[in-house]
Order: sequence, then C-alpha cells, then structure tokens
Amino acid sequence: MKVQGGCYCGAVRYEAEGDALFKGQCHCRECQYITGGGGNLILGLPETEFKYIKGEPAIYRRDDLDEPVTREFCGKCGTPLTSRAPAAPGVALIKIGSLDDPAVFGKPDMAIYMDDSYAHHVVDEGVMQFPKAPG
Repeated sequence: MKVQGGCYCGAVRYEAEGDALFKGQCHCRECQYITGGGGNLILGLPETEFKYIKGEPAIYRRDDLDEPVTREFCGKCGTPLTSRAPAAPGVALIKIGSLDDPAVFGKPDMAIYMDDSYAHHVVDEGVMQFPKAPG
C-alpha cells in the first residue's frame, strides 16, 4: 500500500508505503480530544517507510506521563497527521482524515479503548472490540 497525504492548508505533506500493520478505531479519551469528540481512525504503516516531503509537523508530547504518545500535526492549520506510540514501536500511526484518499483505509480491523467510548461512538458490526489496547 502506498499513500500520500497532508494537512488542510497544504503546508505539510507526507508519503508512506508498506503493508498495513494496524487499521484501527481508537476511542481513548486522548483521541477524543484530538478528533473533537469522535473515535480516531488510524492506519499503522512501517515508520521506516514514512517521510515528510513538504514542511515539518509541530509535535506535542505530554510531559506528565512516563511514556507519552507523540502527536504530529500542522502547526499552521492544526490538522492531526500522525502519532508515534511507545506501545507500537516502529509504527507511524497515520490519521485517516489526512490521507489524500481516505477510501484506501476501507474499515478498521478493530476498535480499541471501548471503555472510554460513548453512545455517539459507532463501531461497524463485525469489527473486533477491545476494552483497552489488545495485548
């Protein structure tokens, strides 16, 4: 799979390729902040095959956690682009909304952190669901 994407204003662009390592829908409280309240659709591709080809993202990492997720986003328009999670080393977790063609995602294989979900968080029938992250 080869994908390209970037932010809403066009200041930051990326490309990545490889086999999908993760196709998920995350409902953790942190992702709800990032999405404005919904689940976060993410595609995990090998970090070694991900690169920014225009601009550089702004980075946010909480300093009150031992192993925080690194969130990359456009510093100009705020579009979430990727996350790098200590629990998924070597994986670039690409935000589906930043893909040029979000249809390449299809649908998630799993929905995680369902313990944090609300009634407005819809998961398609047949998608595996986990209370937290799968072991």
